[in-house]
Amino acid sequence: MATLILTIIGEDRPGLVEALSGAIAEHGGNWEQSRMAHLANKFAGILLVNVADDQVAPLSKSLRSMATQGLHVTVEHGTDSAAAGQRRLTLELLGQDHPGIMHDIAHALSTHDISIEELDTETRSASMAGGTLFAARATLLAPQSLPLSELREVLEDLANELMVDIELAENSE
Repeated sequence: MATLILTIIGEDRPGLVEALSGAIAEHGGNWEQSRMAHLANKFAGILLVNVADDQVAPLSKSLRSMATQGLHVTVEHGTDSAAAGQRRLTLELLGQDHPGIMHDIAHALSTHDISIEELDTETRSASMAGGTLFAARATLLAPQSLPLSELREVLEDLANELMVDIELAENSE
């Protein structure tokens, strides 16, 4: 079996997921995991598919041909990567929106060899205070050797600098 990661983008319209899932099913593929959204009138997503080795090329060709329908699909081969020697953490952030928040957080994490496994962000109206709030929730993979207290201290300093609230918790999954 082959593991494929698909990235998808196109003008949003009814039937896109049906067309995508139909091509995958036609080649005996299994739709494993996905994240998809309507963003700025575009349909965008990422999808994990498992398919028999001999169906990788035909499925890839079928997916690429969807460009004629306005749906652009890229196909990458994935691997099964275990998180050995790492622990999962959950980070939640909320604060006034301003440029650079994600860069500052990502930089602090990467300098401590922490990977972002999943990331969901949004901006929303701060109805009581006015302005816009930035919210982020991330699942992180951190080295077991990194003391949680050290990471908390780094993030607390950053939260004060950015004037945001950051919560960090060990993920029990």
